[in-house]
Amino acid sequence: MRMVDLIEKKREGEELTPAEIRYVIEGYTKGDIPDYQMSSFLMAVYFQDMTDAERAELTMAMVESGDQIDLSPIEGIKVDKHSTGGVGDTTTLVLGPLVAACGVPVAKMSGRGLGHTGGTIDKLEAITGFHTELTPEQFTEQVNELKLAVVGQSGNLTPADKKLYALRDVTATVSSIPLIASSIMSKKIASGADAIVLDVKTGDGAFMKTPEEAEKLARAMVRIGKETGRQTMAIISDMSQPLGYAIGNSLEVKEAIDTLKGEGPQDLTELCLVLGSQMVVLGGQADSLEEARGKLEEVIRNGEALRVFRAFVERQGGNPAIADDPDLLPQAAHTFTLEAEAAGWVADIVADDAGTAAMLLGAGRATKESEIDLAVGLVLHKKVGDRVEQGEALATIYANSEDISEAKELLKKSILISGDEVKAPELILEVVTG
Repeated sequence: MRMVDLIEKKREGEELTPAEIRYVIEGYTKGDIPDYQMSSFLMAVYFQDMTDAERAELTMAMVESGDQIDLSPIEGIKVDKHSTGGVGDTTTLVLGPLVAACGVPVAKMSGRGLGHTGGTIDKLEAITGFHTELTPEQFTEQVNELKLAVVGQSGNLTPADKKLYALRDVTATVSSIPLIASSIMSKKIASGADAIVLDVKTGDGAFMKTPEEAEKLARAMVRIGKETGRQTMAIISDMSQPLGYAIGNSLEVKEAIDTLKGEGPQDLTELCLVLGSQMVVLGGQADSLEEARGKLEEVIRNGEALRVFRAFVERQGGNPAIADDPDLLPQAAHTFTLEAEAAGWVADIVADDAGTAAMLLGAGRATKESEIDLAVGLVLHKKVGDRVEQGEALATIYANSEDISEAKELLKKSILISGDEVKAPELILEVVTG
């Protein structure tokens, strides 16, 4: 078998055999296939696409290129959730306790963030004392007892994907549906999930800018899940504006706590109920999405979801008192108000720009080496479609520096006020189950 023949075969749009795909991935991971040949192969895939069988085989070849997490000692169906990212996306902090309170084990491995704000691990570390390093035995024991544990990603998971992604980034092949789908699904499968729920974002603050692109990706990942024996469901959700109101690590933890109390933003609450319903069904704790949603709403009402959150924080070394007093989270030294210069309706909040404004305050990382300030960020007071009066607060900025001019100016430009009434965007655009 020669790599040049496989490049030619894919260039002509022919289907590769499982053995040929394994040859490509194993050879590249070991260093036997050079970057210039793999670059040509990736470009051929970009233009010629892959069949469902090829995509599944590519995914499993990347899974088997490194370590695989064995979650079999954990009782029940382990359901994982993946979001394609966005601004103010705090869903994991809400979904974990919410779904666990319904009896579905959530054994979650999460990462740090690069961009607007920290990732799930950074947000959790805003809780004093919280640690994300557990031994495999501690991890298993905690999920069996509490139904919830969240740890940092470790080990040598999907090294083929890491190597391929770095090459895709410099060869203009990042936006290939089969390559994106296999990259995401390989990490979820290697992490040991029995079933997978996907939140595919679309809009200004998302990687997939149009609903059509998002639908293609969602369907591709659902099909990969089914081809590889994992029950998989997906939704397509709007990210044309930030999710919820808070952007910034401790601010987002507070918003997650509010949501678990039933006092959170409407859009974040609705998204968590939709995603959580899928997780509860796939986890075998409800026969329908309607039944699952009823259970989720009940554990918010009766306080069980917040109780699980409190126990989870305490078990991993954090201060459980934050569940009742979020002011114990890191606090910024200064607050500033961004006021509306004219009356009207909020027509747009450019999610990317609002997120970048938070990063300029220190809430996110511009590079992997950047230090995150867990206390800073911003809280919006209006969403698209809301009425606003001149001089009314559009947002509060939380900072540890008095010089916030750059961030404030960018945030100001990101919020567009219209004299005409504007309709709020639809949050859930589609549910993909097959």
